[in-house]
Amino acid sequence: MARMYSRKRGTAGSHRPATPTAPSWMRYKEREVEMLIMKLAKEGNSPSKIGVILRDTYGIPSIKPVIKKSITKLLEEKKLLGEIPEDLLSLIKRIVALNKHKDANNRDQTVKRGIIITESKIRKLIKYYKGTGKLPSEWKYDSKRAGMFTE
Repeated sequence: MARMYSRKRGTAGSHRPATPTAPSWMRYKEREVEMLIMKLAKEGNSPSKIGVILRDTYGIPSIKPVIKKSITKLLEEKKLLGEIPEDLLSLIKRIVALNKHKDANNRDQTVKRGIIITESKIRKLIKYYKGTGKLPSEWKYDSKRAGMFTE
């Protein structure tokens, strides 16, 4: 199936095993992995960054088979998750960078289209997160104040 904002199709790649189990060669136990996740979260890392650090530094390929839940669910239980979801925050950071580029290069038409597409994605995510209750119903996105979320 084609992508929404480009006429390209997805690329084929490797897939995870159908029934994930913790690898036999992994030396970390469930409690140790939870402590590592909480330590990395207190250092200010996002859930996806935590997963990359655990994979590359500690050799933990997947978290779910070990602790039986995702990093986001664990951080939510421990009250260490940010108030704005990570994917929405990354889109806001992208829009700030695009606006900064547009200010320096006003005739760049491609960046204007990128801004339109990114703001559309932001609006869709906000609508979804308000419906699921992850964002309060009175939460507003303002493109002029978007820079304050990235600090």
